[in-house]
Amino acid sequence: MHRWLFILLLFSTHLALAQFGKNCEVRQFKLNIFNPGIEYEMGLGVNSTLDVRIAWQLALDPFAMEPIENYEFFPAITVQNRYYYNFGSRGRRGRQIYGNSANYVAPTISIFEPGSRLVEGEIAEGVYGAAGLVTGLQRSYNSGLSFSIDVGAGYYVGPFRGGIYPMFNISLGWIISEKRWCVGR
Repeated sequence: MHRWLFILLLFSTHLALAQFGKNCEVRQFKLNIFNPGIEYEMGLGVNSTLDVRIAWQLALDPFAMEPIENYEFFPAITVQNRYYYNFGSRGRRGRQIYGNSANYVAPTISIFEPGSRLVEGEIAEGVYGAAGLVTGLQRSYNSGLSFSIDVGAGYYVGPFRGGIYPMFNISLGWIISEKRWCVGR
């Protein structure tokens, strides 16, 4: 009985120590210029972060008859739980992982508040949202320059007939504040 408790304790200690180091930055604030706004990314685990973005975001207009052909800039809040899956391989190849420079997959939720506007001869108004899964990459440089791009699909809901449409984001800007904890370069 004591032997099993000792093995369990040893295994638990090993798991706790394995979770101590992080590949992700503890936190970083970014100022975006392509989608004007701010972004906050906080490390949650060894390879995962919570990313919150408040910006004027380029998005498709699901109120239009052909939403995939109509894009506009709308005020939006986007939340992603990013899992970076290639920190290890980037580190082994001598590539930088500063600023969470890696590829990721993320469930994402976006809420858009476009306000009242004229779409195809009718007044469209109301908040709408989308939830889906995206994959992307993020690269940051020592100068503070940072960009990310992600694409995927999501289900759009709101005062229109919901449906599955593409989701995408391009962020280009600067890291204005950070708390580093990168294990890599």
